[in-house]
Amino acid sequence: KSTEHMKKIPTIILSITYKGVKFIDASNKNVIAEHEIRNISCAAQDPEDLCTFAYITKDLQTSHHYCHVFSTVDVNLTYEIILTLGQAFEVAYQLALQAQRAKPPGAAVGETIETKSSKPVPKPRAGMRKSAVPDQDSQSHASVSWVVDPKQDSKRTLSTKYETTIF
Repeated sequence: KSTEHMKKIPTIILSITYKGVKFIDASNKNVIAEHEIRNISCAAQDPEDLCTFAYITKDLQTSHHYCHVFSTVDVNLTYEIILTLGQAFEVAYQLALQAQRAKPPGAAVGETIETKSSKPVPKPRAGMRKSAVPDQDSQSHASVSWVVDPKQDSKRTLSTKYETTIF
C-alpha cells in the first residue's frame, strides 16, 4: 500500500528480528505488514538524506519486487536500524548454517542450504561477526551477541530484535 495519496503518513513501529521485519501501527498496535528475512534482498541508507532508508522485498505469490522506504527523525536511529537489519541477516544465515551442520550423516556434502522457499540462503550483507561468546544450544537464539565493528575499542553489542517508531 502506497503512502503517496495519504494526507498524513502514519507513524509506525518497526520490529526487526532474525525471522523478519514487521510494520506495526503505532496508534493501535496492529501489524500493517511483515516480511520474512529470506524475502528481503537488500537494505540501504540514502547517501544524501541519512534519515531515509529502504529495503527491497519479493512477494512470493506475484514474484513482484517492492521497495519499502522509511524516514526517521534522527540519523542515529537510522544507523541503528540499518545495523540491526544487517545483524538479522547474519543471525538468520548463521542459524541456517547451524541447521545444515545438524543434517543427518547421509546428507550429501556440498548441498546448498535450503530455506522454506527452497532457495539457497545468501551470504550476510553486512560486516558483522559473532562475538567471543561460548556457543549456546540451538534453542537459545535470543542470547546470541553480535559485535558491530570488531576494530572499535569498545565492543558494543546490539540486540537482534529492535523496535522503533518511524515518523
